Amino acid sequence: MPDTDEAVLSALWLPLLSGELAWPADGRVLFLNARAGAVLGRLAGIDLHCQQDFRPFATALERMGLRVNEPAADARHALVVVWPPRQREAARALFARAWRHCAAGGVVLAAAPNTQGARAAEADLARLAGPLRHLSKHKCRVFWNAPGARPDPVLLADWLALDAPRRNPAGFVSRPGLFAWDRVDPASALLAETLPPTLAGEVADLGAGYGYLAVELIARCPQLAAVDLYEADARALEPARINVAEAMQAHGRSLRVSVYWHDVTAGLPRTYDAIVCNPPFHQGRADLPALGQAFIRAAADALRPQGQLWLVANRHLPYEATLAARFADVRLLAERDGFKALFAQGVRA
Repeated sequence: MPDTDEAVLSALWLPLLSGELAWPADGRVLFLNARAGAVLGRLAGIDLHCQQDFRPFATALERMGLRVNEPAADARHALVVVWPPRQREAARALFARAWRHCAAGGVVLAAAPNTQGARAAEADLARLAGPLRHLSKHKCRVFWNAPGARPDPVLLADWLALDAPRRNPAGFVSRPGLFAWDRVDPASALLAETLPPTLAGEVADLGAGYGYLAVELIARCPQLAAVDLYEADARALEPARINVAEAMQAHGRSLRVSVYWHDVTAGLPRTYDAIVCNPPFHQGRADLPALGQAFIRAAADALRPQGQLWLVANRHLPYEATLAARFADVRLLAERDGFKALFAQGVRA
């Protein structure tokens, strides 16, 4: 876990560990958008229920022996802890979810780094809950409501609705907080333009998001037999299913399509004739080319002997060496607006 994440976790739990905020009498705590970290090992005697949509983070929590799943709709907790996402509409929706699961007289506790909208997040929680208490630690702001606060019911309903899948300006169903949620990502558009109509057989889309590339495959490649979408963000799965279903209906297709909540870097469960991919390359604000390189290695391991990889990336990312190590034939197909589309074939052992 990056040091900044450990700092947020340490700040987030500080009011409870320092005694400034009391633990709930029943010991039950709900942690929304939870992250694993060393501080969680200090929560002895606490019945911690974690919710996490991002598969790698959920796996890390599970490895700590923690319970990770969606809370029941009627579940109520005297303490709900929130790590708000950076995207503001998604953060507001998560604050509203926290209040929906907060028992009468309960507390919603949240924290955010000062460099990632901490004051805006605090202001949003205050809009729901009224005056807050706060403290600063590890370059983070931690804030929580007074017991007995009651959220504005109209604002609560409005913010809960922010997370509902919706049609974006490009015509795709999406939701705030997903990658390029309100547009077609220009890198993905460049890759889609390079896809040949002759692609056939079983194809996978790695890091599928709301399903744009899969929709383009369905529209452009009539010889496909199946498309599997792999996406680590569970919030993208419903929009992706809607978009590919609409694409199949629009183009009169009946191929098999499956959508999986999956961490691609852990490998794929089956093999394919072709893989398309716009791999992630950052976490927070930090470039992490190793993520994209891990996607390339996973793709190589999952391709059949003559399988093809179609990939797009920011021009500056050093993927060519990883591709050359795993494929006999690597080509640059196109460049535009700071992006490059690449093709690879002939998997090396």
